[in-house]
Amino acid sequence: MIATPNQGVPAPAGIPPKVLRPREHHFRGSLGRFATGVAIVTFDGVTKRHGITVNSFTSVSMEPPLVLVGIARSTKAHDELEGRPFTVNILGAEQRALAMHFAGKPSDEPVWVEGGVAPRLSNVLAFFECKPWAAYDGGDHTLYLGEVVDFNYRSGDALGFANSSFTTIPESRLGIEELL
Repeated sequence: MIATPNQGVPAPAGIPPKVLRPREHHFRGSLGRFATGVAIVTFDGVTKRHGITVNSFTSVSMEPPLVLVGIARSTKAHDELEGRPFTVNILGAEQRALAMHFAGKPSDEPVWVEGGVAPRLSNVLAFFECKPWAAYDGGDHTLYLGEVVDFNYRSGDALGFANSSFTTIPESRLGIEELL
């Protein structure tokens, strides 16, 4: 039997599904070896402003400028993001509490900035304000593409995530921005 993306991998005959759990755990651990940055996707929903901590973010295209974020379907605000402008806020190393705030461990209310198309967070390492471009089924996630309409960055170390832990990604002192 060939598994389709929506069906998952079928359990071998005679083996209960819970026996496969260690494989899922090992898969997650294997993925965790890939270090990522930490970002928060912010947007105005139907009834309130939302933020979702993510580490699934990537650039897609320079022309037009497109970025992609993966949002878990289990996220409370998942359904409200569809078709809405959003901002991807890249966190600095000192913003771990902000990451946790939007990952379900609330702390002090963050400082918001009214962006041109979507709200963003104050003093983040970088931001990308986006108009919705497309959304794709990604299994237990939805992959949202956004067309970048505004962006900026500041100097500083980045907040990273690897091996189920936060880490600091030092800013390179040998940037090439001025050469481009």
